[in-house]
Parts: sequence; C-alpha cells; structure tokens
Amino acid sequence: MKRLGVIGSFVWDVIHGRDPRSAPVEEWGGITYALSALDAALPNDWSIVPLARVGHDLHARAREFLRTLRRIAPDAEPIAVPQANNRVELRYLSAERRSEVLTGGVPPWPWLGLKPLLRDLDALYINLISGFELELETAQLIRQHFAGPIYLDLHSLTLAVQPDGLRTLQPLPNAVAWMACADLVQMNEDELAMMAPDPMALAATALAQQVSALVVTLGARGAVYVTAPGFERLGDLQRRGAGTSVLGAVRTALVAAERADVKGGEGDPTGCGDVFGATLFSRLLAGDTFTVALQSAVKAAARNVAYRGARGLAHHLRGELIPS
Repeated sequence: MKRLGVIGSFVWDVIHGRDPRSAPVEEWGGITYALSALDAALPNDWSIVPLARVGHDLHARAREFLRTLRRIAPDAEPIAVPQANNRVELRYLSAERRSEVLTGGVPPWPWLGLKPLLRDLDALYINLISGFELELETAQLIRQHFAGPIYLDLHSLTLAVQPDGLRTLQPLPNAVAWMACADLVQMNEDELAMMAPDPMALAATALAQQVSALVVTLGARGAVYVTAPGFERLGDLQRRGAGTSVLGAVRTALVAAERADVKGGEGDPTGCGDVFGATLFSRLLAGDTFTVALQSAVKAAARNVAYRGARGLAHHLRGELIPS
C-alpha cells in the first residue's frame, strides 16, 4: 500500500444560518471534509496517514471519526496535545459568504517532530485549515527533504485572528515562498486577492518556482487553473532546480461548476473547496490526467453541496447509502 500523508486541523464547528429555519448545528469540520473526499476518491492501493495534532478535549472523538473511514492506515492515530482543540463558530451571511470566530489553539508542527513521520510516505496533502499548522520554515524543510508529490491548499494563511477570535483577511507578503513549497497549489479568489494585485504575474512566478499547477476556486462559478508547460500527469512534475525545465506555453482555463442536485431546500457549501482539492489530488495519484482529475473534483464538490456535515460524507461521495 502506498501512503498519503495529510496535514491539517480537526475543527469542531458550530454553524449558524446554514438553514435559517433550524437551530445552530455542531459537527466536525476542518480537515474531516478532505479526509472524507480522499477516502472516497483514492485508488485501492493507497492508504491515508493523517498527520494531525488534536487537542486533548476532542482527541477521542477524532479517533472515532477516523474509524468511520475505509482507507485510514492501520497504524495511523491523531496525536494528542495539551492545548484545547480548535473550534470555529461559523455564521453564514449568504450561500458563499460567512464569518468565522476561532477559539482553541493547537500549535504548529515542530520540524523535529514531523520529520520522522515523513519517511514512509509516498505523497503529501497539506491543507492549512487554521493557517497555523506549519510555519514557513517547516514547510520549506518539508519541500527540501520530501521527494514525493506535494499538494498545498493555502486556505487560512491569509486570515488573521482578531482579539475576539474573528478571522479577517490579511495580505500574505511571502506568498511565493509558500507556493514554492509544493508541486500543486490551491487557493480561493479571496485568498488570491491577498497575495498579489496581478494574478497572472503571481502564477508566472509560482511556475518559475517549480509549481506545476495553480488552481483558484471561484465558488459557484467553478475554478480557474494555470499549469506549467508539459504538465499533464504527476509524472510530469517540475521538481527541484532553477527555472522550468520544459519549454512551451502555460495552459489556463476556466472550468465551470456543476449544478448541485439539492432537494428540499438550500445546499450546504461548507467544505466544498476541501472536497474539490482532495479529489483532484486523489485522482492525480490514481494516474488520471489533470483535465480528467479536475472534472472529478468539480463533480465531487457539487455532490458535497447536497450533503451536510462530514460524518458519512465519504459514503455519499461514493454514491452509497449512509450507515445509521
């Protein structure tokens, strides 16, 4: 079995306004959406190794969630830390706009603790759910020491934390240094706006740093991507060295979102970006071309809209009945 390491945060969500007719909902969020999508989309010869540090107060519940997934490696365990786990209060202002208030404080991975866990991995999916999972120096050390493909969702790197816990957008001055830590990079359009005034200039700089694909999710409008010359599959990755090694034109296109099949009310956009990225990387690991993998990711994100929460989501994404 090949092993996919997953870095991200377990988050306990309290969600307001997702359905105006109902009371607030409490459930797992954060990396659980990506884990569910990986569980549904990875090929049979891959297992998932969550490299997740979980607060002592929710460690047992995190272990329980992992046991609901099929592809979790048998030796995988969330790592308990003495701090309180991350919790987020989400208030939906519209279908695609929400406010977040963060409490708890799981600290970043120290390099000396993370380094030995990378040795048996074949690929790495990093989703900066809180924005504090890794410091830039640690991410750079991962890039330096890990030879497998790396997928990076920048997610909350562009979110500051106010004294009351409210997450607010902030510029990311070292965006290129972060992107240089991965082979494939994902962000949404709000995050992109915090990184550079010229998206294409940012993309060109990223490709010059051996990033092979940059994907920007646009909510209901779909996603836009830029890929390096010659990149079609993971075997084509532009790995270490100065400048791109393949001559030619970059490829860019807008991929429209699929209409979600929602019955009896509004859909739930929570976790769509995480499902999208995890599915995209899963299908690339399966050997699909970037174009085919991207279509699978769009379908999975639309399917996620028609389901609420992460528990049982992997079954839903596979088109199975949800266990009671």
